[in-house]
Amino acid sequence: MAPRQYNAKNNNIKKTNKDSKMKTEAKISRVSARVTPSVYNTLTEASEISGATINQFLVQAALEKAYTIIEHENKIKLNRQSADHLFQIIENPPKKNPKLAKAIRTYKQDM
Repeated sequence: MAPRQYNAKNNNIKKTNKDSKMKTEAKISRVSARVTPSVYNTLTEASEISGATINQFLVQAALEKAYTIIEHENKIKLNRQSADHLFQIIENPPKKNPKLAKAIRTYKQDM
């Protein structure tokens, strides 16, 4: 049975399917923000200087900040001693113990 969606405008329940959800998701999403007049003026001035609309400027600035945050979060942070130790283990891995070897065989068989 197809999922149902309530339409508050005319109090109807209509059937929906995955295709209609996919089409909805494919539409461009909207982001808005309320700011003080001084913040708006600063953003407007910066967007004009960069030759972009205020929306283009805001999206680009937000994306740059988002990428920076994501990149920072995904980095592995090691001090020099830990990094040297990690590289040493990578270059000279310890021998597999019997339990590890068995676990690897079991894992490969289950795959």
